[in-house]
Amino acid sequence: MVGPSSSKSSGPAPRWPGATRRSALGLLLGAPLLSACAGVQQSLSQFSSSAPPAQPAGPPQQGTTAGTGGVKVAVILPLSAAGNAGLAAQSMRNAAEMALAEFQNPNIQLLIKDDNGSPQGAQAGAQQAVDEGAEIILGPLFAQSVPAVAQVARTRGISVMAFSTDSSIAGRGVYLLSFLPESDVNRIVEYSASIGKRSVAVLVPDNAYGNVVEAAVKAAVPRRGGRIVAFEKYGADRATPARTVAQQLGSADALFIADDGDAVVSVADAMTAAGANLRNIQLLGTGLWDNPRVYASAALQGGLYAAPDPAGFRAFSGRYRTKYGAEPVRTATLAYDAVALVAALARTQGTTRFSPDVLTNPSGFAGIDGLFRFRPDGTNERGLAVMKVTTGGGVAVAGSPKSFGA
Repeated sequence: MVGPSSSKSSGPAPRWPGATRRSALGLLLGAPLLSACAGVQQSLSQFSSSAPPAQPAGPPQQGTTAGTGGVKVAVILPLSAAGNAGLAAQSMRNAAEMALAEFQNPNIQLLIKDDNGSPQGAQAGAQQAVDEGAEIILGPLFAQSVPAVAQVARTRGISVMAFSTDSSIAGRGVYLLSFLPESDVNRIVEYSASIGKRSVAVLVPDNAYGNVVEAAVKAAVPRRGGRIVAFEKYGADRATPARTVAQQLGSADALFIADDGDAVVSVADAMTAAGANLRNIQLLGTGLWDNPRVYASAALQGGLYAAPDPAGFRAFSGRYRTKYGAEPVRTATLAYDAVALVAALARTQGTTRFSPDVLTNPSGFAGIDGLFRFRPDGTNERGLAVMKVTTGGGVAVAGSPKSFGA
C-alpha cells in the first residue's frame, strides 16, 4: 500500500471556484467543495459494471488501513477481482489514498476492504468495517454488490456512497457517486433547446443503457418545450431503425444518438447510407461520445455531447502519474472525490457529518469532474459542460455551471 506523500502538490494544482488550495476541498455556497476532474469516458460495460467478471478472481486481499484520523470510513472495492475490474479497483484505491494525502491533516482513517468482486465478499467487508467503527461506506463498484452492503449499513443507520451507475439500486441510504446517463441527457437536451433545437429524433441501443436514456430523454425533451418526432431502438440490425428515422428527419432539427464510440459511428454511417444528410441537422450525444472513434468520424463532426470539462481530469491524471507512475482509470476520480468529500464533511459538519440532510445539500459539491449533488432518492445530478466533436477532440462550447440553479 502506498503511504501518504508529502504535502507538496505533484502536478498542476486543482481548481476550486472561489476557493484556495488549502485542502482537497474548499467551500461552495456553504457546502463542501471538492477539487475538479473531467472528460468522461463512460462505457456500456461500465454502465452495467454491475456484473462481476467471468474469470476466476484471485484470493481476497486482507483489509488494510490508510490514515490515522478518528473518523473511520470504509472503502469497499473488488481488489482481487479478475481482469479490468481488479485493475480499476487498484486505481481507485490509489486515488482514494491520494485524496487522503492531498487533503491537509484529515481526521479520517480509511478501512479498505476487498470484496473479491462478489456480493458475499462485499457484505463480509461491510460487516467487518462497521464492526471496526466505520461511520460511512464508500463503494462497492458492482451494482449487484450494493444491496448486500446496504443491508449491513441500514442495520447500523449509516450511509453508503456507491460507485455503480445503476440507478435502480439507489435510495434508502444508498447514494450513487458515479456518472449517470440521466445527467448527460438532461444537460444536452437543455442546451439544444437553448439554441432552438426542440424537434428531436432519437436513436438508442436496445440494452440497459438505452432503456435508461429512453426514460430520461422522453422526460427531458417535453420538459424543455420540445417534442420527439421519431424514436427507434436498435440491436445488431442498425440499418432498419436508421432508415425509419431517416424518413422522418425532415420534421426534426436535432438527432440524438446515445451510444459508445464504435456503435455511434456505425449508427451515423447507417443513417448516411439511408439517405440522411447529417450536416443539415444538429447531432446530439452523451458522455460516451468522448472517444477517438467519434472524433475521427466525418459524419459526426460538429456534434454536441454533454460531459465533464476535461481540464479537471487532465490535472488529476498528471498528479496521479507523478505519484504512481501509471495512468488512472477514468473512474478513479470517483474514489478521490468520495474520500475528499468525507474528509471535508468530517472537518466541517460535526456529529451530523454523514447524515442525509448533509449529503443531500442542494448547493452540492464541486469535485474533480465538476459540480455534483445527491438527490434525496440517492441518484445524483452533475454540472456538465457541452462539448463539440472536432477532429482534434472535444472542444467546450458551453462550460460547466458554477452553481446549481434554485
